[in-house]
Amino acid sequence: MLTNVDLVPGLVTTRDAIAQAFGCGTFQGIEPAADAGKVFVYSDPSAGEEYGYTFDGRADDDEFGALYLYTGAGARGDQVVSGRNKSLRYHVEDGREIHLFVAHGKVPGSGAMQQRYIGQMVVDPVKAFDVRRGPGRDGVMRDVLVFRLRPVEGTEPAWTEADNLPPAGDTLVEVTAPPVVQPAAVVLPQQTGVKAKKAEQHSTSETVADIPAGQRKVLRREGELVKAFKAHLAAAGHETHSFQITIKGEPGALTPDLYDVQDHVLYEAKGLTTRANVRMAIGQLADYRRYVPQPETLRVAVLLPSAPTPDVQELLAKENIALVYQTDSGFSGWPLV
Repeated sequence: MLTNVDLVPGLVTTRDAIAQAFGCGTFQGIEPAADAGKVFVYSDPSAGEEYGYTFDGRADDDEFGALYLYTGAGARGDQVVSGRNKSLRYHVEDGREIHLFVAHGKVPGSGAMQQRYIGQMVVDPVKAFDVRRGPGRDGVMRDVLVFRLRPVEGTEPAWTEADNLPPAGDTLVEVTAPPVVQPAAVVLPQQTGVKAKKAEQHSTSETVADIPAGQRKVLRREGELVKAFKAHLAAAGHETHSFQITIKGEPGALTPDLYDVQDHVLYEAKGLTTRANVRMAIGQLADYRRYVPQPETLRVAVLLPSAPTPDVQELLAKENIALVYQTDSGFSGWPLV
C-alpha cells in the first residue's frame, strides 16, 4: 500500500520509503516511477571510489548557478543513453520530474543506507552530460556519462559541504572523444511536490532552469562549430579527439574542445567572436597546453564562427595562437602555417 512522503529538501529517508510512496524500485541509482511522473536519482560518491574515481558531487557554481554531477548507469563497458540513462536524459520529454538524493549513512541498527533529499532537479538544458573516462567494475577503462543536474527554479537545495566534489588524488590525462553536441533545449514542466519554497508564478504553466536563452544558443552554436570542424578535419584524413585532465587536489576535470592528432594542434572553440570570448579561449589554452603530451611542440588555435575584429586578430598573433574561423566555403586559417 502506498504511503505519503513529503519531498522537502533536507528530508532523511530510505529507498524503501520512497518506493512505497511512489511505486519505484529500490536497487538502482536511477529509479523511474512512471505512474508518479518522477525519476528518483540516488547519488553515492563512495560507489565510484571503490573503482578508483568518483564523478558524483556538487561542482563549482558557474555563470548559470548551482550544478550537481551524477554518474550514469552501467557498471561495465561504455555507458550509453538507453534504459535508465535514457529515462534521466529525456525526463522532460517524458513529462517526469527528477528528485535527487545522496547517501547519508546507515539507518541506526540496520545495514540499510539512509538517503538525504537534495531537491528537485532538471538535466541541464544547455549540456545534458559530459563523457568522461573511468574504469568499470571489471577494471577496463570505458566512457562514462556524467549527467549535469541543476535545481529547478523555485527549489532551495539542501546542500552540505559533504556534497561537494572531492579533489582528485593525482594529475591524470586521458584521451576522450570530442564533446557531444546536445539538441536544442526544451521547456521544462513546472515544479510540483516540493515544499521548501513556493514556486514563482509565470504567465504560462511551465518554467525552465534559470539559464538565459541567449547563452543556450551560443553554447549550442559552439558545439555545432566543433562538430563541423571535426568533419572538415576527418575529410582531410585527420584524426581528432579530446582530453580529460584531472588535477591533483582539485575537483572536476578540464576538457579541451578538440585535438588534431596529425598536426599536434589543440583547438578551443567559442560561439561568439567577441573580445571577451577570445580572451577566455586564450586563458583556457594556456591552462590546457601544460598537460597535453609533447607540450614543447604543441600548437594552439582558437576556432570561431566568423572573423573577429582586426585588433583581436592581432592579439592572437602576438600570443602565438593561430586563428581558424568558419566561412561559407569551409574554414579560413586551416591548414595552419
